[in-house]
Amino acid sequence: MKLLILTQYFPPEIGAPQNRLFELAVRLQKLGVDITVLTAMPNYPQMEIYEAYKGKNYFYEEMEGIKIHRASIFVSKNKSIINRLRNYFSFVISSKRVGNSKLGNFDFLLCESPPLFLGYSAMNLAKRKKAKLIFNVSDLWPESAEKLGVINNKFLLGMAYNLEAKLYKRSVLVTGQTQGICKSINQRFPSVKTYWLPNGVDLNYYDPEIINAGDWRQKNKFLESDFILIYAGIIGIAQGLEVILKTAKNFKDNHAVKFVLMGSGPEKEKLIQLKTELGLNNVFFLEAVTKQKMPSILRSVNAAIIPLRKLDLFLGAIPSKIFESLAMEVPILLGVGGEAKNLFIDKGKCGIYFEPENPEELAAAINKLLKDKILCGELGKNGRNYVNENFNRNNIAELFYKQITKI
Repeated sequence: MKLLILTQYFPPEIGAPQNRLFELAVRLQKLGVDITVLTAMPNYPQMEIYEAYKGKNYFYEEMEGIKIHRASIFVSKNKSIINRLRNYFSFVISSKRVGNSKLGNFDFLLCESPPLFLGYSAMNLAKRKKAKLIFNVSDLWPESAEKLGVINNKFLLGMAYNLEAKLYKRSVLVTGQTQGICKSINQRFPSVKTYWLPNGVDLNYYDPEIINAGDWRQKNKFLESDFILIYAGIIGIAQGLEVILKTAKNFKDNHAVKFVLMGSGPEKEKLIQLKTELGLNNVFFLEAVTKQKMPSILRSVNAAIIPLRKLDLFLGAIPSKIFESLAMEVPILLGVGGEAKNLFIDKGKCGIYFEPENPEELAAAINKLLKDKILCGELGKNGRNYVNENFNRNNIAELFYKQITKI
């Protein structure tokens, strides 16, 4: 079986879709699938082409035996809607060019969305390469873009909704990262065949029994006695990270409680300014790190804060950072309702829920952990057991492989 993965995002970039697709590709290849990846020159999230790839229209490399073809892409630090569209469509065009000129035929083409517009290239390549199209939806575009205010232009939204419908109907299978995504698609398109392809975690890589905390605390001048709460990921609009800073105000006088926001994104400068305005000495902004460093960092912290904005759109969302934290026995403070709350709080007993964008509830959850260290440990143990049973990457890949062999 030959499978082409078409995605704008892939390692060495750091991020949720990059890790998820790479880990799936590695496991499918071990199961005997011949994997090829068609992706862009790495640039995310800095929006600057990585040094080793600058000035190239095409680049070929291999990672753990996976064949990777890279096409050019327009990038700009200017976040205007025009530049975003240029970013998306430049890769639509270049991926078609590289795919048609460099690649042979495939049995399946798996296209990652968002960006939804990459579907134009996917449909073209699937037809030219005689491949059955599998459309993987990790975020419901254009719905989320509209509700977050990323796209307001009615013409663009209409074009995007039409493209979404066309892609679902042309796909032999539409995979959704959450059950909520699959349910939404089935409600609107009853004839479309969907499959829940969740994110997961490598329990061997994220293993608190073999990972040492290292000297991360010392390097960042944190004391062993400090109670550290971390947010690690994209600092964007959807996350509603203001709730962390507003909560930190409640702990100004407790010098042992420290809040760490690790990563980069469009909202970072705004949040740094808010930190200054609120006079917060207990909030620390750190740069994103490589995947290799995350296990020891998670081993060094006491709890992870995982928020999203209070929107019905996110009732079906499962932030990927949940899995790594739980695998490392780090309890989560979850500001995400719906599916995530049901899975990881109600069923898994892996952390404490707080209402999204509610700093008082987040502060109460933190105080609960501060007062009960035994509870902290129990929630962490529950978390690792739960993701091992339900979100082990090996099992996810094997089940997906069985699914596509039936098509």
